[in-house]
Amino acid sequence: MADLDPTPPADAGASLLLDDQLCFALYAASRAVTGLYRPKLENLGLTYPQYLVMLALWDRDELSVKELGATLQLDYGTLTPLLKRLEANGLLRRERRPDDERTVILTLTEEGAALRERALAIPGEIGEAMGLEDEEFEQARATLRRLTTNVTRHTPSRR
Repeated sequence: MADLDPTPPADAGASLLLDDQLCFALYAASRAVTGLYRPKLENLGLTYPQYLVMLALWDRDELSVKELGATLQLDYGTLTPLLKRLEANGLLRRERRPDDERTVILTLTEEGAALRERALAIPGEIGEAMGLEDEEFEQARATLRRLTTNVTRHTPSRR
């Protein structure tokens, strides 16, 4: 799959053409994919970032805010309003650990756990709309994960 070749062309840094920018291809793809999610998630009463929180909790059922931030690569300032909204909607609980008041633990409510059943079809529907063969999908995901790891290592604010 040539579009996901991890080796940039020799002249990749020389062009300022929009179509030559990997960052724009990533941005456009991200917007297109999140746009696919929007109507499906509206039916669940979730935004895309809220859906990511719920995915993490459906996977583990209990996480600290710190663990969730690391998993989703989001900071407290971004997570706090998401979590407050999900709690207000009755989907999760935020409770301080009795033995460590600094640690906030997130757990699903019954309603939050039940929402998982309504969301089960979404990944398949999105995958189908992407139109990638299984091997292409796995290769794209692996390449994007590697790209994220490499770029994160070179981002000054993450060192």
